[in-house]
Amino acid sequence: MRARSLLLTLGLFAFAGSAMAAPVGSVEVRFIEPDRYSDANNRFESGIGPKATLAELRRLIDQAASPLLAPDERLVVDVLDVDLAGFPNPGANFPYGLRVVTDATPPSFRFRYTLTTSRGQRVAAGEERLTDVNFLLGARSAQSSSFPYERELLRDWARRRFAGRR
Repeated sequence: MRARSLLLTLGLFAFAGSAMAAPVGSVEVRFIEPDRYSDANNRFESGIGPKATLAELRRLIDQAASPLLAPDERLVVDVLDVDLAGFPNPGANFPYGLRVVTDATPPSFRFRYTLTTSRGQRVAAGEERLTDVNFLLGARSAQSSSFPYERELLRDWARRRFAGRR
């Protein structure tokens, strides 16, 4: 009985916390001809695979941009090219592959984006190539999550483009 009360209480706190979160805009990520990308297509059959890689990149773009958008805004990102930090090491026999990262192998993205309001009014649009040749210099490079360099590159881009507009 005590466990049931604890679970109910935790559930109520979780619900209250999610209800209090600020509303965010929506983000749609589309991958245009992913078979032609510089990377993320798993050429050496190592790593997590192209579908999982693109799913994670979709999640990272959404996480980076959606909190910075107004609730009535919609961002559409057409990813045109992906080049992940490092290069795959086909000789490494690890379950999820091994990427060798050096300062000569920075992450890079090329994409188009359009930000509109719910009334269809265009707020911002553009085509960009993102890269950070100094990606190994900061403490952020020590992160142990998936795609830490790409995550930071996308966060920086989203902050530059969308933060402080509201």
